[in-house]
Amino acid sequence: MDLYEAIYNRRIVRDFKDKSVPDEVLKKIIDAGLQAPTHDHLRNWEFVILKAREDKERALQFVKQGVEPTLEILKQTLVTGTPQQKMYAVAMPRQYSMLMNASHIILPFFKSNSGVMNPTSVSSLNPLSSIWCVIENIFLAATAEGLACSMRITVGEEGENVAKILEAPENYLLPCYIGLGYASDDNIEVEQVKYTAEEKMHYGKW
Repeated sequence: MDLYEAIYNRRIVRDFKDKSVPDEVLKKIIDAGLQAPTHDHLRNWEFVILKAREDKERALQFVKQGVEPTLEILKQTLVTGTPQQKMYAVAMPRQYSMLMNASHIILPFFKSNSGVMNPTSVSSLNPLSSIWCVIENIFLAATAEGLACSMRITVGEEGENVAKILEAPENYLLPCYIGLGYASDDNIEVEQVKYTAEEKMHYGKW
C-alpha cells in the first residue's frame, strides 16, 4: 500500500476481530512511529503495550468508570442527524470495548516539560506536538499493514492514573489510548464530511 492509499484508507474503527497481531508487525508499526519528527532530537517517547486481558482491564478501569455517565448525557442530548451526532452514537457506547477487544493496546508516553499544560513560550508545546506526529505515523503504518486503530484521548485524571498504575516516570504523560487490531467485517462505517483541497485553500488571504 503506498502512502496516499494509506492516508485515504485510514479510519478509526471501534469493532475488532478476535485475531492477534503478530509481534513482528507490531514492532514495524512502533518503528514507524519512531520516525516522526522530534523537536529535541532525543525521541523521548516510550510505549507500553498491553495484550493480556488482565493488563488491559487494569489500565482501562478508569475508562470504564467514565462511560456510563457519558451515555446518560447522550441519551438526553443526542438526536440522529448530523454526521457528528451519528459518530457519537457509534463511538460513545464503545469507548471501553473498542480498546478492550483490540489485539493490543498501545499507550504512547512522551516526556513532558514544565510548560506543556500551561504554555508560556513557543517551545512549550513541542513535546505534545511531537507525540501526535508519532501517533499519526502509527495510524498510517497500521493501515499499510492491513490493520486498524481505535483511539480515546485521556479525559480528566485518566492519563495520570494509568501512568501511576504502570509505574511510568512522573514527567511522562499519556495523551491517548490506541487500540490496534484487525477491523471486524461488520464494523460500522460512519459518514464522513468530505471536502476538496480547492474548497479549503486560500491564496494570499482568507
